[in-house]
Amino acid sequence: MEFAKVTTLMKATALELAILTGHLVLYPTGIVAERLAPAPSDVPPEGPARGRRPVLLLHGFVDNRSVFVLLRRSLARHGRDGIESLNYSPLTCDLRAAAELLGRRVDEIRARTGHAEVDIVGHSLGGLIARYYVQCLGGDARVRTLVTLGTPHAGTTMARLAAAHPLVRQMRPGSEVLRELAGPAPGCRTRFVSFWSDLDQVMVPVETARLDHPDLVVHNVRVSGVGHLALPVHPTVATGVREALDADDGPGLPAGRGEEPDASSVA
Repeated sequence: MEFAKVTTLMKATALELAILTGHLVLYPTGIVAERLAPAPSDVPPEGPARGRRPVLLLHGFVDNRSVFVLLRRSLARHGRDGIESLNYSPLTCDLRAAAELLGRRVDEIRARTGHAEVDIVGHSLGGLIARYYVQCLGGDARVRTLVTLGTPHAGTTMARLAAAHPLVRQMRPGSEVLRELAGPAPGCRTRFVSFWSDLDQVMVPVETARLDHPDLVVHNVRVSGVGHLALPVHPTVATGVREALDADDGPGLPAGRGEEPDASSVA
């Protein structure tokens, strides 16, 4: 059993290194903000748009939209045509400022497409920014589903290694922002789907990427054999993200709050 665990960890670490190398190559392509998609021609000025909700992708700390190249391609292949990414500045010093920027982009997308709501997928810090927008800035009226990938919902002790940066301090357990998010959120309308991995070495402990809040409708999904960088890249996770978004094309989440299905294993 121990040998199997070591083998799985070695495979995940090798995959993380390969993904890091590839991402460093792609990183320059994502520095410049993407060109916004034109408004669809079939959106009547007096009525709602047809089709699936737009999806907005939000990257993690010191990253950019290039991290979502494969996930975006996967979503597009399966019928999602309104996919956009948001870059927030690496010089941002307050998660709340990034959440306000996110809110402005969401409103712009809604005005441009005619959709009343959007879906958001956030990796790592991006998921926390989106959660703050939803819980604390009224974003639950505009975001139907928020999918988080390896997001430190309860704070990660790994953040102490780079605590000089204000955003990193906000990701530490007990930070002012995390205390605010842990507070009451009655009537929050957004549905949350949180993917967390048992081999995520950035989330310490790994369970911190679970979202447990009594007022939120949450579906936690444990992924096995995947590291932090692989979460927005791995095809199995991409399938889970698609299913999470598609599941909410209907009446909503059938399961109870905080229910967790069997792990998705990619080891």
